[in-house]
Amino acid sequence: MNRFALARRALLAQGIAHFSLPGLLAAAAAPAALRAQGAAAPTLLVLGDSLSAEYGLARGRGWVALLEQRLARERLAWKVVNASVSGETTAGGRTRLPALLTQHRPRVVLIELGGNDGLRGLALAGTRDNLLAMARAAKAAGARVMFAGIAVPPNYGRSYGEALYALFGEVAKAEGAALLPFLLAGVADGPDADVMFQDDRIHPRAEAHPRILANVWPVLRPLLR
Repeated sequence: MNRFALARRALLAQGIAHFSLPGLLAAAAAPAALRAQGAAAPTLLVLGDSLSAEYGLARGRGWVALLEQRLARERLAWKVVNASVSGETTAGGRTRLPALLTQHRPRVVLIELGGNDGLRGLALAGTRDNLLAMARAAKAAGARVMFAGIAVPPNYGRSYGEALYALFGEVAKAEGAALLPFLLAGVADGPDADVMFQDDRIHPRAEAHPRILANVWPVLRPLLR
């Protein structure tokens, strides 16, 4: 169907049964003009830490950049805003989120925070409160919410690590948010884990980021409807 037929259908859907050629031309041109202005593209906000901020990678090699490329390939007109900051905690994300919501007005907010809380042994009650507050703020702003969970080494004991891992599911269930239980599935626990990480053994190499996107995509895709 060409753009004029689409324009005619749009006018009919609005209850406009009689239209002139100039009106039809204007209606056909409008979607292109909106696209050119970026007005038609809803925003996906990614609020994460170094795992999403391309730490140690050349720009464009991280999973968020790969997500932008996939959206373009699949002709899904979404604008991605990567507000991730290396070293960010849930407290930092909670502080920054209100201004980001006001500035970008996202339709979807993907929260990938909590790993640094775990690496620092921060109180899980505070992490829970921060995640809950971010989910509620995003929902109040009209956005759908997705959490990307993480697991940490047993530096502070097995029970602490297990409780942190479970916390993401608890918060997602409480707030009706989408959940990816473990962002690094198939990377940190895969057969090639030894070669998937940079020398610090915390941050994945560029070769691991397509796998990370493969984890994110099935959970995120339904939110982009």
